[in-house]
Amino acid sequence: MQYKLFPSERFSFFSLSSGSCGNCYYLGNSYYGILIDAGIGPRVIKKRLAEYGVDISTIMAVLITHDHYDHIKSVGQLGEKMHIPIYATREVHKGIKNNPFINYRLNGSAKYIEKGKTFQIEDFRITPFDVPHDSNDNAGYYLEFGGQRMTVATDVGAITDEVAHYICKANQLVIESNYDEEMLHNGRYPWHLKKRITSGTGHLSNRQIAEFLANNFTSELRNIWLCHLSGDNNNPELAFNTTRDQLSLKGIEVGQHVDLHVLERNVLSAKIEF
Repeated sequence: MQYKLFPSERFSFFSLSSGSCGNCYYLGNSYYGILIDAGIGPRVIKKRLAEYGVDISTIMAVLITHDHYDHIKSVGQLGEKMHIPIYATREVHKGIKNNPFINYRLNGSAKYIEKGKTFQIEDFRITPFDVPHDSNDNAGYYLEFGGQRMTVATDVGAITDEVAHYICKANQLVIESNYDEEMLHNGRYPWHLKKRITSGTGHLSNRQIAEFLANNFTSELRNIWLCHLSGDNNNPELAFNTTRDQLSLKGIEVGQHVDLHVLERNVLSAKIEF
């Protein structure tokens, strides 16, 4: 069943948690919604949804980006106990199946998708796309709904042409800003972990995404959410200031030309409606 959207119907987005402590994002309207990733416990998901008046029974699907545990912790309970369809690529589903920490194996709730092939969930038109990261497979999502175009790309090793394409199409953008380069270089992480993070299949730095956004800004972009901040090599103020300052160098002022938000670790974010 598809719900009829009236012109006044608004969508909202918020983060239930972001970062290696667990990732889970909500997108929906007053009738239904979807989750992107489910890397926190089911009770926490229910509680944080309820703080904004969202009942978990209205969740139509969970879109999974990749099979690292901080993105899939609750897929078994959500899929098999609550009967919410779990959408992921075949390789990501294989990784979920082989993860010993997933208590409930996905059977009837598993839905298989392919990158580059658009599918529909209610009024969401969703196109998965390839994102470089050191998991079995990794997808970003481009969502079209109610006149909006949202791109969600987390755990991004590098901004490839494909990733850039979907970033630039968005008027609502959720994008990784994982680490500050100086903090990582001077921090306590061992060399092999620093190398992994900066390898091109690890994570994006504040500088990388800030410079890309400044150099590729379009006037249609309304909201930027910086996500998946490192707890050791970043902080919200630093991530915000790095992107704000790079945008400002190009004459793009935060609060005037675009709104900029930082999604903090293991914190329910503000709800933004559009």
